Amino acid sequence: MAQASLITQGILERGRPEGDRTGLGQLAVFLLALLLAIVMVVSMTTGASGASAWRVLAHAFGFVPLEGTEAVRDQVVVLNIRLPRMILGVLIGAGLAVSGLVMQGLFRNPLADPGLVGVSSGAGLGAVGIIVLGTTMLAPLTALLGIYALQIASFIGGLITTFILYRVATRSGQTAIATMLLAGIAIGALAGAVTGVLVYMADDNQLRDLTFWGLGSLSGSNWTKVMSSGPIILAALIGAGFLAKGLNAMTLGEATAAHLGLSVQPFKRWAIVIVAAATGASVAVSGGIGFVGIVVPHLLRLVIGPDHRYLLPASALLGASFLLLADAVSRTIVAPAELPIGIVTAFVGGPFFLWILLRRRSQLAW
Repeated sequence: MAQASLITQGILERGRPEGDRTGLGQLAVFLLALLLAIVMVVSMTTGASGASAWRVLAHAFGFVPLEGTEAVRDQVVVLNIRLPRMILGVLIGAGLAVSGLVMQGLFRNPLADPGLVGVSSGAGLGAVGIIVLGTTMLAPLTALLGIYALQIASFIGGLITTFILYRVATRSGQTAIATMLLAGIAIGALAGAVTGVLVYMADDNQLRDLTFWGLGSLSGSNWTKVMSSGPIILAALIGAGFLAKGLNAMTLGEATAAHLGLSVQPFKRWAIVIVAAATGASVAVSGGIGFVGIVVPHLLRLVIGPDHRYLLPASALLGASFLLLADAVSRTIVAPAELPIGIVTAFVGGPFFLWILLRRRSQLAW
């Protein structure tokens, strides 16, 4: 037993868990970065308007003069609509994927996801509260927080629901998967009920916005949303990078992680704050986009192994690419109309989630 403990400690000190796939992890990060660059180009050149991103780029480098109404239109569409939309897609996709990965490491099971266990519902409740009550009961708070009111309200909602979920589902350092899923359903239902009351109170304009927002969408992206949510998601992503070794230790259990020198309780608090910040800021501007946090980390874990030093950057890159591709599909499949992006991710994530359940059904039995 002591020898096994020494071996495990040596592995963690080197930052390489058992089944080391360091080379594969490094290659995956490089290839996913290349994939994201390609998908970003696709996102910038795709749209119902037919605006040419290449013409705008050529003008930026002085190759083509900006002349004519069509050229001016291209510049407005590309720089004021597509570019902020693409940046938000990258940040939100990365934030949701990394949030799912951190939750899976924290709960030590692959079924944890902000959208499935009620965290997104709690964040959505905070956002809907500000949207509906921001001009009446919460007007002083909205005036005080300015453009960050929506993001902070979503963050608080996500933080509270994540904390409740952890307290309910975890006992003696162990998390029961069935309990976590049922607790997430209950939390999501309660948040949904309160959200329903707020939606009932909304006026016609608010109701139209909330209906489309609730299905998840990047439409309406602008530089104000980038400046309000972008720094929060980016800070959460940077903070998540410092959790890698701690998440590697947590895979062995809280007791073992503590023996290896990890301050478990402060680590869990920081992990919860990071998940709530990334999820809350994402939900505030995009609404409910599900399954990104469960599909992306699970696929990568199957390919490159359990080392969070590579899983974290790989999840951020693949999550960003996945959401940008889903957004490109949502903009083109029913053009010139636009399909809510949450519907596209659900078509991919729903069957994938059922596949995970079938693979792990023996562990879900009471």
